Amino acid sequence: MSFQDRPTEDLVRIARAGAGFRLDTGGRSTDDLVAIAAAASDWGTRLAFTGVGSRSTDELVLIAEAGEGNVEFEG
Repeated sequence: MSFQDRPTEDLVRIARAGAGFRLDTGGRSTDDLVAIAAAASDWGTRLAFTGVGSRSTDELVLIAEAGEGNVEFEG
């Protein structure tokens, strides 16, 4: 199983454990990304979400707020 194919619950656990990673957001709901970002904020884990160009500003704000400064967006 590739990292990209891991279930959201696994990515939440990984982020909560303190490991940062880059994730292509294609195929994931905004709710999933919010959950992953919130888990990252628990330990100050740095995440990079790629492929976010098609998401609305409101969606990006929700994700960013959940990440509390620990999420970076890339195209």
